[in-house]
Amino acid sequence: MQEIGAAWTSVREAVPDHVTVVAVSKTKPVEAVVAAHAAGARAFGENRVQELVGKHEALTHPDAPHHADYADLQWHQIGTLQRNKVKYIAPFVSLIHAVDQVSLLDEIEKRAAAARRRIPVLLQVHIAEEQTKFGFGADDLPTVCDRLDAGDWAHVDVTGLMGMATFTPDTVQVGREFAGLRRQFESMGAGRNWTTLSMGMSGDWRIAVEEGSTMVRIGSAIFGSR
Repeated sequence: MQEIGAAWTSVREAVPDHVTVVAVSKTKPVEAVVAAHAAGARAFGENRVQELVGKHEALTHPDAPHHADYADLQWHQIGTLQRNKVKYIAPFVSLIHAVDQVSLLDEIEKRAAAARRRIPVLLQVHIAEEQTKFGFGADDLPTVCDRLDAGDWAHVDVTGLMGMATFTPDTVQVGREFAGLRRQFESMGAGRNWTTLSMGMSGDWRIAVEEGSTMVRIGSAIFGSR
């Protein structure tokens, strides 16, 4: 697992200090998370709830043998989240990235209230020209934000936006999509204390950072191919 530590260090040195790096550990064993954590990684991203819960129980659950050693580890739910799975992560998740429906906000509110905590989330905005990508449309955001301001989801803490660019070698297009999301972040986040603009992955994080990203999700460059 030494190569994982070296890879994390290389990524962290390449990404500007003000940008949070989420180490995407999906499909990788607990030992890979341990190796990256030992090298300095703190935020880990998982797509599948079952896998996220399993790693939490192995490392950071209060009943885990060495949980105190990983008290600073943050679990991020980065994939599409089904409403019926929210209850499993509500007690401990650090950030839910891909909140793309009002009904999902409703469920997170319900489960966060039951867990007696506020759950940080990012609103996913559809910025890609691909129809396979998910997210709120730009026209939906004002209504969602109005409801947030009115206190409709009192146990949900929206900290910013996230989006995924089109999977294309056209870097101009990718930059244009990221820039559009940054403008939405700046306009909608004004006065709302938003701090996180999550955009950029292993293949396009440099473009994302140039366009204002404050959080990137990097997996293969740290853990190797899947």
